[in-house]
Amino acid sequence: MESTVKHLTIQELEAALDHLRHAPKDGGVLQLIVRRPEIDHREVVEEAELDPVLGLIGDNWSVRGSSKTPDGSPHPEMQINIMNARVTALIAQEIERWPLAGDQLYLDMDLSKENLPAGSRIAVGSAVIEVSALPHTGCRKFVSRFGVDAMKFVNSEVGKELCLRGINAKVVQGGVVKVGHTARKITTNQRG
Repeated sequence: MESTVKHLTIQELEAALDHLRHAPKDGGVLQLIVRRPEIDHREVVEEAELDPVLGLIGDNWSVRGSSKTPDGSPHPEMQINIMNARVTALIAQEIERWPLAGDQLYLDMDLSKENLPAGSRIAVGSAVIEVSALPHTGCRKFVSRFGVDAMKFVNSEVGKELCLRGINAKVVQGGVVKVGHTARKITTNQRG
């Protein structure tokens, strides 16, 4: 899956900020679903089932564990990783490289803290997910795949505010999601 794509410079990345900021505030489209059956393995799928206990069915989240829990069990607030599709397109440069980001759902939607603060709920397909307060940050694999400048960009002050590296979420209502589904914010008065 690795290719000879040139990593973008911080200047090239920052030049795209206006485009990234214009992602839809609501009604964003799910552009890619990636299942991670094993570490460093990716399966691009057209649809997936989200489960409140298991996360994305077929993904390794439920068995991988987390260094952020006292007993090393999977972290319930990091069940689903979502990335803004515009950011992914920018840093990956080729759609075939999108799965390298390591996220499961790629939405063309504003994932900023202002638009989707922790506790916000998003309906996609028949599933509902809730945004976690835990930040989603890049790792050494992100650097090797997209470059040091990409890591600096997504983890910059503006990058963190806009959640350019993405967001963590958990499934609060199981259901099926498909590429092309529209993601809608659920306001407080819409909750059961």
